[in-house]
Amino acid sequence: MPAWTLLLVLGLTGVPAGPADEDCLSCHGDKDLERASGTSLFVDQPALGDAAHGGLRCVACHTGIADLPHDEKLPQVLCSSCHGEAAKAYAKGVHSIALANGKPDAARCLSCHGAAHAVKKASDPASPVAKKNLAQTCGSCHADPEFLARHRIPMARPVESYSLSVHGRAVARGEDAAPSCFECHGGHDIVTASNPASPINRANVPNTCGMCHSDVQTAYAKSVHGQAAARGLLGAPVCTDCHGEHAILAPSEPGSLVNPARVSSMTCGRCHGDERLAQRYNLPLDKVPAYADSYHGLAQRGGVLTVANCASCHGVHNILPASDPNSTVNPKHLPKTCGSCHAGAGTRFAIGTVHIKPAAASDQAIVRWIRLFYLWVIPLTVAFMLFHNAIDFLAKLVRRPPPHASGEEVVRMNLGFRIAHALVVVSFPLLVLTGFALKYPESWWAAFPLRGELHRVAAVALLAACVWHALHLWRVPKDRVILREMLPKPKDATDLLGMLRHNLGLGGERPRFGKFSYAEKIEYLAFVWGTAVMALSGFILWFDNFSLRNFPKWVTDAATVLHWYEAILATLSIAIWHFYMVIFDPDVYPMDRAWLTGRASAEHLKQTRPGYYRALVAAAAPPEPEKDES
Repeated sequence: MPAWTLLLVLGLTGVPAGPADEDCLSCHGDKDLERASGTSLFVDQPALGDAAHGGLRCVACHTGIADLPHDEKLPQVLCSSCHGEAAKAYAKGVHSIALANGKPDAARCLSCHGAAHAVKKASDPASPVAKKNLAQTCGSCHADPEFLARHRIPMARPVESYSLSVHGRAVARGEDAAPSCFECHGGHDIVTASNPASPINRANVPNTCGMCHSDVQTAYAKSVHGQAAARGLLGAPVCTDCHGEHAILAPSEPGSLVNPARVSSMTCGRCHGDERLAQRYNLPLDKVPAYADSYHGLAQRGGVLTVANCASCHGVHNILPASDPNSTVNPKHLPKTCGSCHAGAGTRFAIGTVHIKPAAASDQAIVRWIRLFYLWVIPLTVAFMLFHNAIDFLAKLVRRPPPHASGEEVVRMNLGFRIAHALVVVSFPLLVLTGFALKYPESWWAAFPLRGELHRVAAVALLAACVWHALHLWRVPKDRVILREMLPKPKDATDLLGMLRHNLGLGGERPRFGKFSYAEKIEYLAFVWGTAVMALSGFILWFDNFSLRNFPKWVTDAATVLHWYEAILATLSIAIWHFYMVIFDPDVYPMDRAWLTGRASAEHLKQTRPGYYRALVAAAAPPEPEKDES
């Protein structure tokens, strides 16, 4: 109530006779005046004059005083005698109820409005209930952990969180449109969130936020979430479920729940990955993990903020089911939605199912069959390699000394082969490291920058090794013989069986090989096959815009699965098969150095491939001098 209105009311109704203000201040103007309990009774006259009630006589509030000196006990000052509407609202609020229930620290009028004789108007910047000061005023109680615990208020650090929020900082900057405690919780009639009348009751939150964000409220009300919330579904998200309550931050801030780095996992994923909500509302549970394992999800988990997240495709406040013609993920709108990042996507072929989890790819037979193929091939291949190498290792440990004990060496790899091998030595481990780092970006060992860039550089280096190898064989006809020698022959199968029998102690001589053994042929041909598969699938994923523009989406889904499982098989093959042949095989331990020096142990070749050894010696021998027949 404005002061002039209050004075008019008092003038019309009459003010009870009593001592003049000067008479009151003759005592209460003494700074040393206090009760026996030590409570000061001093009234600061200048402060009173500047206060909202400065134009009132003392007896307007302190009734029951006819003469001086007055009785020691006076009637309680009742703010409600003038502020009736505020008093009625306060009586319904949680503070009044707490006071009635015997809570002595419950907020009264002066708890919020300040000292009795210095109450300021809310419009006064110095008022405790001015917008800029309100959080601090509420915080005098609600920032106290002991107060929160005593009254069983579960919200932790609400005032501190608000002060750091986008709203709190805006209020601190003096922006009048920014909300303070009052705009969301109410003023005198504050009630608990469980009360249906509370502005922060779950059902009322969209309307409360909509007082400022009207455009957002309109979009939300039409969305699948807004419609569900309006029907009273408790699992439907309202504003505070996605943005938080007091600690609301701008989407650009890393700590925000709707920051691009967190929105999919912390916000959307919290509900759409909840098994209980999925069962209750018949929601699919595979969408969140499918996104997390997709190209977008892996990039997002790796810290890339520009990659598509849930909101990029489904919308923000205007989310609708895919069956709705207005949904951004409705099939007819997918070319536009995907095309906002991938120009031309879906223009030649309709974009199919987006969230693909290989184990549940019921509508993509090719993806399912690729996965099934590798789930059989990888374990069987690894088991064979481990068994083969284990019995070979144990059998050779019995034989002493190793066959290269003499130290004699012969040429095994010329410079052209060693250059190609060196490129593979550098690129393949880098491909493995960066590839698995991209697949598991949260792992401690994957926390290095430029993972994607390094992976592509390593891929180009590996392909360069293949191109160098092909040019070398084309330019040097005598080296081209390895293509013929690497072709599988029936003898390779008998050599494999013979080696297994020999190593198992089932009899038979150790097989003798030609230029290349069955183990080297297996590895070479597997490397050629694996490189072709990884290059083709890798380029499909690398040049995703071209792929989505010119091929059905199942092509990129198949490439993703193929690239992943072939990477596992290639990595294990090198680690188990190749490293055993060149390092851990007792015949060559501690290392076959042919890839460095180009030379191999003569003793080893004599025993394992005698025909090839004789051919090497003959090729290295100087030609015999021509006989003089004169």
